[in-house]
Amino acid sequence: MRKIFFLATISLLAIATECHAFWMWTPETNRWVNPKYSVKDTPAKQLSFAQEFYQTKDYDKAMDEFQKLVKYYPRSKEAPEAEFYTGLCLEDQGKLFEAYKGYQKVIDRYPFSERSAEVVERQYKIANKLMDGAGKGLWGSILGGSYDVVEVFRTVIKNAPYGPYAAVSQYKIGLYLQGQQLYQEARDEFEKVINDYPDNDWAKAAQYQIALVDASRSTNAQYDQKVTQTAVEEFKEFVKNNPDAELSANAQKQISDLREKDAENNFVVAKFYEKQKNFKAARIYYETVAKDYRDTSWAKKASQRSTALKMKVSP
Repeated sequence: MRKIFFLATISLLAIATECHAFWMWTPETNRWVNPKYSVKDTPAKQLSFAQEFYQTKDYDKAMDEFQKLVKYYPRSKEAPEAEFYTGLCLEDQGKLFEAYKGYQKVIDRYPFSERSAEVVERQYKIANKLMDGAGKGLWGSILGGSYDVVEVFRTVIKNAPYGPYAAVSQYKIGLYLQGQQLYQEARDEFEKVINDYPDNDWAKAAQYQIALVDASRSTNAQYDQKVTQTAVEEFKEFVKNNPDAELSANAQKQISDLREKDAENNFVVAKFYEKQKNFKAARIYYETVAKDYRDTSWAKKASQRSTALKMKVSP
């Protein structure tokens, strides 16, 4: 019996010793605390403590300590710095979309933080990385009808609508949607660049992209004549307004390609009427190609067909 009592006493002492190893009484709080989960007695010390883990790339531990600072010292000048470093931890791990959201907490909770400008810059760079396909499978996924990369660019604009990354972010939203073949949506976004930032150099690029979007929509010569003609006029307008722009040479080539397509469209219509033995209508279209599209490869063919049909058309 004594032996059992002795063993029980030893066990209790061991448990007590173990407990004291993890818990300690603090007169300041008048309670037991576990040092493992405690926070330093000043926000500056807590920030420095957390930064040590960041420097050694122990990101999980660092984020835990940064978030302790935010929790226990939310109004301290170190709090926005802790949120910023949380974003750094996520970005360094390649968790780009999570990092973007982490950085956004600095703007949302501490809008007058000295880190605000750097946050916007980092979010812009994250959006570019997402646009290039970086991250861990988040880019390209649709959330509520909106792409992650579009969300980040829109946030950059919202955070600093007159900042250095606003106009280019708006432009890149259009560029991204254009790459997804969402042509009408892309066109709308490019128009926002022109309307919201008319004096910015990106407005010129947006004007060119609008014409390019319409050219992309004109994929079938038989059915998209109106869209093709619209694109031609837009490219001409761009060249007129920006004769010295680097894109003007590309615009001229686009005009040439689109006129080629428009001429083909008219030639196909003429050929259709010819097959239907409506020679008068066919000849009108052939002559249109021969006269109005002399700079295209279809002009000579159209002229030959028009001459061949001349005898078949009633005076």
